[in-house]
Amino acid sequence: MDVVSDAISAVRRGTPSSNRVWVSGSWCTRLDPYDGAGFHVVLEGGCRLLPDGGAAVSLGAGDAVLLPHGTGHVIADSGADARAVERAVPFDRWHDGRQPRRPSRPASDAVELLCGKYRLDTSRAHPLMAELPKVIHLPNRVGSHPELRLAIDLLGRELDAPRPGSCIAVPGLLDLLLVYMIRSWMAESTTGAWPAVLGDPVAAAALRALHSDPAAPWTNDRLAAEAGVSRPTLARRFTALVGRPPMAYLTWWRLTVAATLLRDTPDPLAAIARRVGYGTPYALSHAFSREFGTTPGRYRAEAKGAAPDPVRSG
Repeated sequence: MDVVSDAISAVRRGTPSSNRVWVSGSWCTRLDPYDGAGFHVVLEGGCRLLPDGGAAVSLGAGDAVLLPHGTGHVIADSGADARAVERAVPFDRWHDGRQPRRPSRPASDAVELLCGKYRLDTSRAHPLMAELPKVIHLPNRVGSHPELRLAIDLLGRELDAPRPGSCIAVPGLLDLLLVYMIRSWMAESTTGAWPAVLGDPVAAAALRALHSDPAAPWTNDRLAAEAGVSRPTLARRFTALVGRPPMAYLTWWRLTVAATLLRDTPDPLAAIARRVGYGTPYALSHAFSREFGTTPGRYRAEAKGAAPDPVRSG
């Protein structure tokens, strides 16, 4: 696994949801803050997005916008201004009254939108995910982000007419859309720390090694050899860019993976300990409790909404 894939996998839960709507004339709807990420893709026409506490963003056909921290926002017709926030209709109620299928004769100001949400557990977000801005606007520019453009086109075609396999294809394409939106942001970002981290050959090589096999008996010397530099060079560059020393990052990542496995699998604590590089379940439980302030069993029970199982959870 690479860092970006791991960062997304650690927080992603369940399958994304989406709604396709057609609208024309004057309209305005609100989506409240959400424990996850919201997104919109403009398939036809244009509109405006007004995020809580942020500047309005004009969206055109083919544009994609990601709100990675679930920021509340209003989305409205292109002529809407800041006063639109006061008259916005809650999205669920607004969507119930929308045209469920493409009109046979769309109005000249018709807008076709794909609106959706990703379920994310942000309690242990990777710093790459944490540093994403409140709004990521990816305009449809000729020659830019071809993979993202293709994913949007494929989504539009799948949604035009349900076909065999659509129930698998659409959620898969939505997951792909999330990856491409984050990848596109990284390619364009001039302020984010993590695009710089992954662009540094030493830090990137060390991170690839740690993420490819977090259970390996890593040491600073072994990791420096993997990155092709001396131990002091690795320590200096990795710490400066990532914000913590290599072995501290490894400990944090091992426990983050353990938390994900506790949340998403029925595996016993002993099996999880082996997968993340701890010799015994007791060693993992001690480290986990120190980092999370709770035992693995209680963490699993709270994540699954059930009583702890001391035999399986530890």
